[in-house]
Amino acid sequence: MNEEIIARAGEIIATSTAGEDKGYCALTLMDTDDFPTTSTISVSKADGINWLTFCTGLGSDRTKRINRCSKASVCFNSIDHNITLVGTINVITDPEIKKEMWYRGLENHFSGWDDPNYCVLRFTTSRYNLLVDWKEAKGFI
Repeated sequence: MNEEIIARAGEIIATSTAGEDKGYCALTLMDTDDFPTTSTISVSKADGINWLTFCTGLGSDRTKRINRCSKASVCFNSIDHNITLVGTINVITDPEIKKEMWYRGLENHFSGWDDPNYCVLRFTTSRYNLLVDWKEAKGFI
C-alpha cells in the first residue's frame, strides 16, 4: 500500500518539477534564532520523494540558514494531496551539477550556470508523511 502512495506522490512532485517556474513547494529551514521559517521555491529536479533540487543564490538567506543547520522540510499541497518530506539539505557549488540543474527561467536571476552566485540546493528525504488520493502513508527512507 505504501509503495502505491509513494509512487503517486512521486508523480505529483514530477508535475511540479520541470524548472521554469512551473511548480512550487514550501521549504522550511531553521532561521538564525532557531525558529522554523517557510518560503515557496521552484523545484528544478526530483527523484520521486527521495531527493529534490532547487536553484538559488549563494548569498541568499536560505544558503546561510542551510550552512548553519541542514535540517529541512518540504511540502507540496493542494485540495487533494499533502506531501510532507523531512530530511537534510545541502548547498552545492559543483559546476557540473550547476550546469545539469540549470533551466531557462534562471536567466532572470543569474548570468548563466557558471555565475559564481548561482548554487543548487539538494534536499534528501529521511522520512515522509503523505496524504494522496485520500490515502495516507508514513515512513522512513
